[in-house]
Formats: sequence, C-alpha cells, structure tokens
Amino acid sequence: MKKISRLLMQMEFIREIDKLKYIQRKTKLFNSERHENDAEHSWHLAMMVMVLAEYSNAPIDVLKVLKMVLLHDIVEIDAGDTFLYDTTKNHSNTDEELIAAHRIFGLLPADIGEEFMQIWIEFESGETCDAKFAKAIDRLEPILQNISNGGGTWTEYNVPFDTVYQKIDKIKDGSTFLWDHVDELIEEFRKTERDKIDVSLG
Repeated sequence: MKKISRLLMQMEFIREIDKLKYIQRKTKLFNSERHENDAEHSWHLAMMVMVLAEYSNAPIDVLKVLKMVLLHDIVEIDAGDTFLYDTTKNHSNTDEELIAAHRIFGLLPADIGEEFMQIWIEFESGETCDAKFAKAIDRLEPILQNISNGGGTWTEYNVPFDTVYQKIDKIKDGSTFLWDHVDELIEEFRKTERDKIDVSLG
C-alpha cells in the first residue's frame, strides 16, 4: 500500500506539470510567429546544457544543471510567466514563486519534493557554479530566438539595448566564453539593423 500511495502522488505531480505546456512566453520560436511555451523552453534549455556544458566557467554537475533548467519554470503554473523586460513587475518575483514551489513540489513524496525544492532554491539564488551556468543558458536561449526573429521582443516592446545588456549580464557569471559569443551576435545584429535603416534612408 505504501508503494501505491507513493506512486499516486508521483502520478498527480506528473499530471499537474502538464499545465506547463499552456504557459505562453513572450518569446517566439526560432524564425517563427508562434510563441514558445514553458515546456518547450525547459526542453530546449536541457538540450543546450548537454551541448554547451564544456563552456562553463567552472566544472559543473551536468545532471544537477539539467534538473535546474527542467524545474526552474514549473512554478509558473501558478505564478505565470513574467517577461524579462517587464517594466511593471520584477522578473524575480520569488515570494510568489516560492508559494507555488511549495504547492507543486508538495504534491510529490517528501524525499523527491524536498530535493526538487532545494534544486529550485539553488537555481533562484544563483550562487553556485551549477546555478550560474543554468542561469546563463536560461538567458541565452531567448537572445538567439530574438536575433532569429529580427529583434523579436526587443523590437516588439521597444527594449533599449542598454536594458538588454543589463538583463543578460548574468551570462558572464556562468560562461565568459558564451558571453563573448553573445556580445558578437548582438553587435552584428545591431550593425545589420543600422545598415537596413541607412539603406531605407538612402
């Protein structure tokens, strides 16, 4: 009976996290008009961790980082997605998300729920090498999406590039190598956009 009770709790959690597929993000899929959902975002980050782990500033536990990127947005089932460049609500709405984390991870057997909670807290704190790299990857994906979409949310919401750089600065903490690459990509994108303006004015 104990195993059955444990399984039922695990199944309840599995059903609950299906809701992540309905949480829409502001960013759109690469070269697309369709908005990404949180489940797609988390999957893509997990793949990026496996592919890009070698560029971390410090040795990392790849399995733990994978857990971080897969778990970090589950709280948005309750708290919703907060746009990184939102000017009315802080992106780090940790109090609201902490309540959500307790409820959702609380659906699991205590040992798993506590592990997930600690991993989520470690990611949010962003102090360990694992968390720094996870956060770097979390910032990297939407940059690539926006560049592929002609500016994406930067253009749609008139986000100044000074603000963009302030928000993505955490990439340096996890990977200076990836940061240098991102910096080049953004500068190349900005140059292309300036050239388009020059052509249109000419």
